[in-house]
Amino acid sequence: MSNPILISESTLTDRYQTTVPDPVRKALHLNKREKIRYTVQADGQVLLSRVDQHDNDPILDQFLSFLAQDISVNPQHVQAISSDLVDRVQNLVSGVEIDLDSPLSEEDE
Repeated sequence: MSNPILISESTLTDRYQTTVPDPVRKALHLNKREKIRYTVQADGQVLLSRVDQHDNDPILDQFLSFLAQDISVNPQHVQAISSDLVDRVQNLVSGVEIDLDSPLSEEDE
């Protein structure tokens, strides 16, 4: 293995969370809410890389392909969403505030 250019450390919390150190964030050009990929090598080393927005999720891609094929084969199954359902969903989520930057509670992990 080649000599590292940068070595940085962070602490794993009781909730298995950590902060990506500033030099690593800068090296990977990471901003808030961006995704990180962990690649475990056969020798046990883990590579940390930035997930580019154009990277595809293979599971999501398969699901979207399935939907596209089903719509193509069965266009009669495609229906407009009813206004009653829209109203119901809006009532269910009205007043709900979400802070995407707050840590997960123990029951949500």
